[in-house]
Amino acid sequence: MSVVPTAPVAALSLIAGFGVAQATGVRPLGGIVLAVALGWCALRWRRGVGAARAVALVALYLAAFAASHVLADALGTWGSVLLVATVVGVAAWLGADRPSALRDSSAQA
Repeated sequence: MSVVPTAPVAALSLIAGFGVAQATGVRPLGGIVLAVALGWCALRWRRGVGAARAVALVALYLAAFAASHVLADALGTWGSVLLVATVVGVAAWLGADRPSALRDSSAQA
């Protein structure tokens, strides 16, 4: 069975959520994209690397979402979204998806 890594889902959901909100003009639709993807990632993180790391990754995702609004003045809307998506994707890979992250979490359990 192939396991979908969470890093691309987390990163691309920030891009897709913004794209949906931008294209439709309905911000809550973008929020739904974010909420569904973050929920899926959070469940995968909790099962894969434990509750503490899952909470940290969810907190980072939410902080990055908020930061994208602040950074938009300096970087432009798409620039800020791409930056925070990259940060979230890298963090998800390092904290949950890479094989050593999974080994580290199972050793602590």
